[in-house]
Parts: sequence; structure tokens; C-alpha cells
Amino acid sequence: MKVLKFGGTSVGSVESIMSLKKIVESQGEQLIVVVSALGGITDKLIATSRLAARGDKAYRMEFEAMVKRHHDMIDTIIDDSEKRSSLTRVIDNLFEELRSIYYGVYLIRDLSEKIQAAIVSYGERLSSHIVATLIDGAQRYNSRDFIKTLHKHGKNILDSELTVQLVKETFRNQTKTAVVPGFISTDRDSGEITNLGRGGSDYTASIIAAALDADALEIWTDVDGFMTADPKVIPSAYTINELSYVEAMELCNFGAKVVYPPTIYPVCVKNIPIKVKNTFNPENAGTTIKSHVENDTKPIKGISSIKGTTLITVTGLSMVGVIGVNRRIFTALADNGISVFMVSQASSENSTSIGVRDVDADEAVEVLNREFAKEIKTGAMFPMHAESGLATIAIVGENMKHTPGIAGKLFGTLGRSGISVIACAQGASETNISFVVHTKYLRKALNVLHDSFFLSEYKVLNLFVCGIGTVGGNLIEQIKTQYDELTKTQRLKLNVVGVASSHNAIFNRDGIDLDNYRTLLAESEPSSCEKLKQEIIGMNIFNSVFVDCTASKEVAEMYQGLLEHNVSVVAANKIAASGDYDSYIKLKETALRRGVKFLFETNVGAGLPIIGTIKDLRNSGDKILKIEAVLSGTLNFIFNEISADVPFSETVRRAKEQGYSEPDPRIDLSGKDVMRKLVILTREAGYKVEQADVEKHLFIPNEFFEGTEEDFWKNLPSLDAGFEEKRKVLEAENKRWRFVAKMDHGKTKVSLEAVDQHHPFYMLEGSNNIVLLTTERYREYPMLIQGYGAGAGVTAAGVFANIMSIANI
Repeated sequence: MKVLKFGGTSVGSVESIMSLKKIVESQGEQLIVVVSALGGITDKLIATSRLAARGDKAYRMEFEAMVKRHHDMIDTIIDDSEKRSSLTRVIDNLFEELRSIYYGVYLIRDLSEKIQAAIVSYGERLSSHIVATLIDGAQRYNSRDFIKTLHKHGKNILDSELTVQLVKETFRNQTKTAVVPGFISTDRDSGEITNLGRGGSDYTASIIAAALDADALEIWTDVDGFMTADPKVIPSAYTINELSYVEAMELCNFGAKVVYPPTIYPVCVKNIPIKVKNTFNPENAGTTIKSHVENDTKPIKGISSIKGTTLITVTGLSMVGVIGVNRRIFTALADNGISVFMVSQASSENSTSIGVRDVDADEAVEVLNREFAKEIKTGAMFPMHAESGLATIAIVGENMKHTPGIAGKLFGTLGRSGISVIACAQGASETNISFVVHTKYLRKALNVLHDSFFLSEYKVLNLFVCGIGTVGGNLIEQIKTQYDELTKTQRLKLNVVGVASSHNAIFNRDGIDLDNYRTLLAESEPSSCEKLKQEIIGMNIFNSVFVDCTASKEVAEMYQGLLEHNVSVVAANKIAASGDYDSYIKLKETALRRGVKFLFETNVGAGLPIIGTIKDLRNSGDKILKIEAVLSGTLNFIFNEISADVPFSETVRRAKEQGYSEPDPRIDLSGKDVMRKLVILTREAGYKVEQADVEKHLFIPNEFFEGTEEDFWKNLPSLDAGFEEKRKVLEAENKRWRFVAKMDHGKTKVSLEAVDQHHPFYMLEGSNNIVLLTTERYREYPMLIQGYGAGAGVTAAGVFANIMSIANI
């Protein structure tokens, strides 16, 4: 024998109630079917009663709407005219009773608890008659006859002993499919209508299943079962196949609304499995809840949360070492019907924090201030402190007790995401670790924990790409091209949630259409760096990375604020790493302190692993003594191109046309770009240096860097003759020009040098870069790194590599 419970959504529409009929009639065994009110009807009954109590005639319209809904349902699903007519009479009689009650409430302007309980009972009474008529051969039973409660501490609680006895007597000779209205009960003494609380239909089904030693309890609802997290918050959440009773209870108590929490206990005692299944997807296996889960290896089963948490702190010196303080706290709250769902106490015993729902907070503070009034008056204790605007999160799994380090990983993950834990609690059973955070961090916390504990099928990295020029545009194309491959092979989703150009920005938490982002940008509202920063911080999204593909000083100034809010930064922009030394150090220290990344590999050598190699050498204990490098792909291109047939001015023009130079080539020709790169490498090598410290020997007169870019291009050919004369001399000596950056024990210099054919720089082709690193280990034979040092494609690839390194931490 099985007990099947169908929730409001399962009887709320023609489609769902016909699915219910099919599910029940296909079982082929003795069944008890417990049903809720039609979806939304209980809320409608309550709302209508409040209208009547206020003397608002609008209650009549709401009432008639309920009548019509039930009539429409009957007319649609009951084909047999005789059955339909008989059922309609029963339904109309019930509605007439309800109409009279509403009218009485309207006349006397009073809505007592007793009347409210009677009103809400009609939802299940109506639906159970409809379902019993719909199912072939079914017989309806009245749960008011056998589900009994008693009044205690201001609440109606189940009288278990009497209820079990009556259930056994009621169903002793049952042969047909039984249909029972859930939720409804009666007081054992007065016989007045009571109920088992919202969600009580689940409880009704569990009580009956346990009393009759059923083979299984099936809860049919509108989801496939328990999920690893709320799918509305975490799209990657998935159904949990099996849970233990303890795990299910913990998840239910902390906000997983799949099953009403009291449901679990009666069947747990009898070791009756619970199956949670979807009325709209009956073929799905759903979730099975039982005493023990075989071959269970995951330490965490699911993450659940409760919004609307208030944390009340009871503190005072008189609490230290005094026996009975906690007894007084919890007794006072219990006597006033206030439930506490989390407790956190300092080992010094001078404070105890308790989590209650916001709706109970004011009363709880009043009760506790009254309980400890004498201690507060003498100063031995402080008045109760309540903090609202909080949420409680619980990670649940029975295997946590067998897996060391879960708590450490939990708090480390939250810390790296900039989420402060206000209070936490963990029982000795280690089945549940609960903690309180500010509500604004709830979504972020849930996502990052789901991701971190491998409950998600994919790891997600949320990217904000600033700059859609040659580098940024190439990066977005590379992300788009590699998306499917990374999803398949690395289980990684690169989610571009923000894109900004110099004037506009677009954002979408679920991801931007990369095939259409330029059009979306063009149609978006104007933006600014400040707006961009506030939007990124305001989104408060987990695993977020800001990718700067600009050369903007204003964008670079955003880094500090973003790192402070736990947003990693990947920069192709050189300004931050080569600017003021103290600011550079502050950025690195902030990233380290906040547990995020500040990466800028492409600041030097585009996609070449230069900065990373220096970092690895230093981390392994080596010391960088010298750096000799050709760091400008643009200048190397220019001095490789120059010849008797191609004058200097033409090589500069070609460098710009082919995308090697900055938009204004004077930035390259001034040596400023090389100086920036040398400063960055010197700093990464462990030396303190500013750009002003770099000794520079340039090859173009200063006046060429003054005036407009148009003036520059007009005057540039005047240098051709001088360069050609010097070039001939070099050619005769079998030498070549290279613009060389040098660092020797912290001393820095850039200059145009002539190198002979024995020098490693001599054969450097095209726009390539080359770096020689002399270290304590690589003293006699310096380490050499060489390759493409310019170009949008390789720079974008280097940025992509930095992003991937964040994904893999």
C-alpha cells in the first residue's frame, strides 16, 4: 500500500489534474491519495476573509471568482453528466456554507482564529470531492474524522496517539482508492476545525503512511525533486537522486520548500521511503529519501537558505560561567511561541546569538528584554541587539563528518568572494554547517558555494570586458570560438556578463549574446567609468573578472575599487602596473588580501610568458640580476623594415597600418611604451622603480612629440636622410638597430643600440620581442624568451590565458 500526496499545483489546472488521474489509475495497487486545495486557493480564501473583515464588499467578487474556477474545472474534466451534476451539487452546498461564513465576517467585522481555520478548510474539502469523482472507483474520506490536534502553547499540535488509532480504524477495511483532503484536522476536545499549518497536506500524508505502515510515501509536486540549490538563483542546480532522512530534514528546515519539514519524522521512525516526483514529468525518477544512501561519496548534498533572518545577540558579563542563562533564553522564547532556527555561542559564554525570522524579531527582543530586565538594569547584561536584513545559508551532507576541511573550504571560498560571515553554527554530527550573511550577498554566496563544492556541473567565470577595439574584439571572438570546447573538455563556462566601449556599456547577469554585442552596445545608454564600476560592484556577481583591453588611465583607476570588492582584474592596459609605485603595490596587496587576482601578463610581450616566468623564478627562490630586452614589437618591426628602398617614415606608417603601433605612433617612438614595460618587469623582479628613474636615450628629437599628430606625419620624412646615412654605416659593419631596455641590479635604461651578428638580438625578426634574464641560477647562460610581441590576436590570447589561470585556481 502506498500513500500519494498531490500538492496545489498538481490539482491547480486541467492539465495537472488529468495527469494526477493518469498517475493514480496506473498504479494498480491499494492507494490513499491526499490532496491539497487547488493551486492558489488557500491564499485566495485568506485574502477574501480579510476583505470581508474590513467591510470591503470586494470580497464578494473574489468569492464568485473562486466559485467560477471550481465550476470551470468540473465542467472541463468530468465527462459523465450524472457524476458532474452530483458533484456540482456537493460543491455548491459547500460554497453556500462558505458564503454564509464570509457574510457573517463582513457583518461583524471580526475574523477570529477559529473562523479563519474553518474558512481555509474549504480549499481541501472542495478539491478532494473533485478528485474523488474524477478517479475511477475512488472513495472520499473526511480527514476531520481521524486527524486530531490539541491546543498547546497557543498552537494546534498533532495528537499522535489518538490520530494513529483513528487512522487505523478508518482504513482497516479499505478496498478502493481512498481520497483524503490534506491539511485539515479537528480539535480532539472541542471538535472545532483546525489545521496542520501551511504545507500540512504533506504532513497529513505522512501521518497516514506511518500509521498504516505503508510501503512508500510519494509527494507529487511541480518539481523533479530536491535540488542541489534553488534553480531560480543557480541555473546549474540539478536534482538530487537520493537523500537520507537527516539530509532532507536539514534542507527542508533551511528553506527547501519541496516537503513540509514535519512530514519527514513520522515516516522516518517507520523507515518508510519518501519519493518526491513531478506531476508534470512523471517519468522522471525524482528524489528518494530513505534511512541510508548507498555508494554516497559527495560530502555536500545541497545548499539551502532562509531569507528574512534577524540575528538577536544576548550579551553581558553576567553570562560568563552562570548556569541557566541559555535555559532562560529558550524557555522565554518557547513560552511565547517563537521558534529559533540557529544558535551561535562564543566559547567565552559572554554572548549568545540566535536566529529568528524577521516577523518574530520585535516580539523576541521584547520577550528577552523582559526576561533579563533586572540584569539589564544593573548593567550586568546589555539590552538585546537585533540585526535584520540578513539571510541564513546551510550546506548539508552526512558525509561532511568523513571529509576533513569542509568548514575551512567553506569560509575560504566566502572570504575570497568578499562575503563576511556574521555568525555560524555547526553541530557535532557535522551534517549541517549554517551561517548568516547580509541578504545582499545571498545570491553570490549560494552561487560561489555551489560552484566551489562541485555541486554545479560546470565552473562558471563571469567576465566584464572593457574595450572592444582590436584586442578586446579579438578576445570576445576567441571566447566565442572556444566556448563549446571549454564547456565540453574543462567543464568551464565563460559567461560574459558585461561589455563596455569608450561610451556605452551593456550588462546581463545571464550572459550577453556575443554574436550581437556590438549592436546591443550601439543601442544602449551612454556610460562612464564611474557608472561602469558601480554597475559591476552592484551586480555583486560571483567569480567575477574585470578584463581591461583599453589604454585608458580612467579605466585603470577603477582597479582598486574593483579589487576591494573581490573582483579579479586582468589588464592589457599598462598604466596601473607602470604608474606610481605605491599604487602598484597597493593593487597587488589588495588582491592578495582579498583572495582575488590582479594579472597583467600582456603588459609586456603580448602573449609571451615573461612576467609569469619572472614570478615563478622569484617564487622558487631565484634572484633576478639583469634584464636585457627588446620589448617594442613596433620598434623592432620599424628597424627590421628600414632599408635603402623603405625609408624610416615609411616603416612608421607601415607599423600603424598593420596594427603593430599604438593609434598614435609617437607613443612607441618616444620610448614611453618600452619604459613602461621595463618598469613593470623591474618591479616584478623585486626592485622599486618609477618611470622617472629610467635613463633614456631616444632617436627622435623632442619637437616631434609636440603639436598635433598631423604635424608629426608632415614633418617625419625630414628624418629619413639622417637615418639612411646611419643605416649605411651599420650595414657596412654588419650590424642592426635594436631599441634595448636594460635593468642591472635595479638600474634601468632604454636606448637605441647597434648589435652585431653574434648578439642574440641580431636575428630578431618582424615584430618579435626577446628577453634575456640573468639570475643567480641563470648567470652564465641567461634564460631567453622570444616570440611575437605585438598584434591584437596574440595579445588577446595572452589575456585569455590570464583569464584561464583564474578559472583554474
